[in-house]
Amino acid sequence: MLNWLSKYSADAIVLRQADKTWGKEAILQTVSALVASLRSRLEPYAPVGILGDNHPEWLMIDWACQEAGVALIPLPTFFTPSQWVHTIRQSGMTSLFVQDPQHAKALGFVFPITAPSQSYHLFEASQVLKDQIQKPDLLGIQKVTFTSGTTAEPKGVCLSAEQQWAVAQSLEQQLRTLGIERHLTLLPLSVLLENIAGAYTAALSTASNVVPALQEVGLLGASQFNPELCLNAIEKYQAQSVILLPQMLQALLAVLKKNDPRLASLRFMAVGGAKVPEALLHAAQEMGLPIFEGYGLSECCSVVTLNLPQASRIGSIGQALPHHQLTLATDGEILVKATAPLRYLGQAEQDHEWIATGDLGHQDADGYWYISGRKKNVLITSFGRNVSPEWPESILLGSHCFAQAMVLGDGQPYLSAILLPYPGIDGNSIEKALEQVNAQLPDYAQIRAYCIAREPFTLSNGLATANGRPKRAAILQSYATQIQALYTQDLNTSQLNLVGENS
Repeated sequence: MLNWLSKYSADAIVLRQADKTWGKEAILQTVSALVASLRSRLEPYAPVGILGDNHPEWLMIDWACQEAGVALIPLPTFFTPSQWVHTIRQSGMTSLFVQDPQHAKALGFVFPITAPSQSYHLFEASQVLKDQIQKPDLLGIQKVTFTSGTTAEPKGVCLSAEQQWAVAQSLEQQLRTLGIERHLTLLPLSVLLENIAGAYTAALSTASNVVPALQEVGLLGASQFNPELCLNAIEKYQAQSVILLPQMLQALLAVLKKNDPRLASLRFMAVGGAKVPEALLHAAQEMGLPIFEGYGLSECCSVVTLNLPQASRIGSIGQALPHHQLTLATDGEILVKATAPLRYLGQAEQDHEWIATGDLGHQDADGYWYISGRKKNVLITSFGRNVSPEWPESILLGSHCFAQAMVLGDGQPYLSAILLPYPGIDGNSIEKALEQVNAQLPDYAQIRAYCIAREPFTLSNGLATANGRPKRAAILQSYATQIQALYTQDLNTSQLNLVGENS
């Protein structure tokens, strides 16, 4: 029996896609054959990449790399070609698993290797590409997860197999009483949150891991989501647990009716990746959804805190998982105790006791943690008041009028916002919504002016990260003219909308 499977998974481990099922025996056979293919490469211990849609074979490749002692480098399908090239050159991968051989050829992987899979094919790099690839020391590293973050060049976080399974073990322990039998994969497996909190956690329990193609569950392209397809998939597979991003939850609520029968099977819906507006969570609960917010970061191998059915508090990000410890720095930044030395690809290990999250927050008397905003995003008005923009943004998004919002005003006398209203929301509705939003904020944090976004902030136009967080520097640059108008006194400027002054 393979070491990884005997050590970590349940005897009843099952992977599914459509009408095909892989039980433990089939998984073992496929993983064993994949290990043989990895070891037949010219450089059998060199890192290997994977680029393609969700499929059970994606996970079997992941687990084969653990057995073979090879680092796996997931290439997210939502990255741009230039980000793929950067990732390939930085990571040292000399071979690549792909679903489309043309993708391999275009990226410089031209020599096919026999691989025992029907969906994925393995190719080795040309000598020209090998000459361009760096050779980082990845001893003890099983996965390098690259995040798009807020810059053009992705940053690689190096993780061991032990770190990944430790998170999954904590989650399985916390969710065990729910008796979840089917987890439906909604996010790309290249996203660490789904890879660990979804697939690995299901592998530790008796749950089947249902892994359809992303289009079947409503993820279309880099940033499009069809909530009806998602609801239909949940009903089709009778999913009992799913993981969502906040914008996916928002889209689902826009089409749901209370106690929609398509969601009757669900026992646990985790939402994370970005701050979730409180009003959105309340609306989800009113719809009968078993929704629970969590928090994590790649540097800590995904999930750090989580709300649970037996311990939930809306507005919080939950309590720490059993294997994690959190504390606060003197400036209010949340720190997570390192379970292993932190390492970014191409950098030396950072053997610090505490990992700085970059998030400001606090803990209440019952152990629930709260996020107030990003440390680097804090706005300081010309009156010296500090405001985390995520605070008013969360209230704006909870008003059910705006699909997206970015608050700004650093060094200015008041705050303003770039708003993307939902279709059909007119000027009067915007004004009323902003009056209600401002009634919940102190005067220094109220929105005094706004402009309407030309288009959604998306990954494809460079104005959002893959999990929907606005790329603030890029938005400020793209809307420089409109922002300048927000801080002038020319009321005839077409870009200027003062709250309380319909235009």
